[in-house]
Amino acid sequence: MTSSTSVHRGPQKAERRRMLLIAAAVLLLAGLVYGGYWMLYSRYYERTDDAYVQGNLVQVTPQIAGTVLSVNADDTDLVKAGQPLVVLDPADAQVALDQAQANLAQTVREVRTLYVSNTTWTANIAQREAEVDRARTELARTEDDLARRLKLADSGAVSGEEIDHARSAVTAARGALAAAEAALSSARQSLATNQSLTEGTSIETHPNVERAAARVREAYLAYARTTLPAPVTGYVAKRTVQVGQRVAAGSPLMSVVPLDQLWVDANFKEVQLKRMRIGQPGKLIADAYGSSVEYSGTVAGLAAGTGAAFSLLPAQNATGNWIKIVQRLPVRIALDPRQLAEHPLRVGLSMEAEVDVRNDSGATLASAPRAAAPYTTGAFRHDADEAEALVRKIITANLGAPIRPEHGADARIAVAGDAKGASQAAGKSGTPGSSSKTAARPQL
Repeated sequence: MTSSTSVHRGPQKAERRRMLLIAAAVLLLAGLVYGGYWMLYSRYYERTDDAYVQGNLVQVTPQIAGTVLSVNADDTDLVKAGQPLVVLDPADAQVALDQAQANLAQTVREVRTLYVSNTTWTANIAQREAEVDRARTELARTEDDLARRLKLADSGAVSGEEIDHARSAVTAARGALAAAEAALSSARQSLATNQSLTEGTSIETHPNVERAAARVREAYLAYARTTLPAPVTGYVAKRTVQVGQRVAAGSPLMSVVPLDQLWVDANFKEVQLKRMRIGQPGKLIADAYGSSVEYSGTVAGLAAGTGAAFSLLPAQNATGNWIKIVQRLPVRIALDPRQLAEHPLRVGLSMEAEVDVRNDSGATLASAPRAAAPYTTGAFRHDADEAEALVRKIITANLGAPIRPEHGADARIAVAGDAKGASQAAGKSGTPGSSSKTAARPQL
């Protein structure tokens, strides 16, 4: 029995030894294959399935308070940039705009009177100067008359009563000259006061007009903002606004998602970031399409902090029961716009990301600021242009006939010269001429 048992055990041991050798060979071969795969391929790629599609969620918010009259788009709708999405009740804004327009028109007309008053006061000064010249001439004449009569008083050729009349005439002439000089001084002060309100400006650039124009712009912008346009082209999401709702300025009404501006945030472990650089190529697979659709991507940047650092409640690891946890850093991977157009993605979809890290000569951080803004909108620019056009229209409509150049500073010289010539002519004749008054008043 013992010899028979040992005979049977011999083949079993040999078979077991052969199986172990085969298993060891298979394991060794698998190790060699994996080692070769890691050496030649795998070590040059970093992979993660903790990756998600991200994009801009552009909120549509009112800039003024109001009651919603209409909602022109709903969730999943495609909207174009500038397309009206929500309309608020414009009644209050219209009333304010009408008041601002009327105030601007009135201000322009009031400022016009300031410039016209300059011309009026200039003519008035010329007339007062002519009156002063006449008064001086009259005073000189009466003083001469008195002097001649005083010389003849001793000879008895002139009576005392006549001399008294001559003296009274001199006194009256001096009073008239003083009154004319006071009137001239008052007119000059009035002109200086009026000129201080118009000096260095025109009607269009006068501070009062600019202040009223600013109110028109403000009122027009408030009126234009009763219609809320789409800031960008995209798809409507998260609509919360309802017709009849009273909304406050800044409250989110809906979001517009531009699906042509998507990227992937791949959360790599910190131990995978050693050779990761900006500009490295990558491949991505969306769970929504499966492995049949592969996206090409490029590393656009590495976040400035881990997800835990920017969480609502950041981890505080300075405790006695601390346990080290491998952190993950978001890496932004830009997608090919053509592939996005062929196979659209949605914000939040899961992705699998793989980055080729063989070329690690690039930078880990951006070395310079962006040369231009990555995202802009022109949906609101036309409001300011339309407000400016409305202001120009109101000012032009109320300017009236332009003031001729001769009514300016040169006119004061010409008018004063005409008035002085007229006063001299009147002095020679001994009586004020009616034609001098006509020459001294400029025609408006």
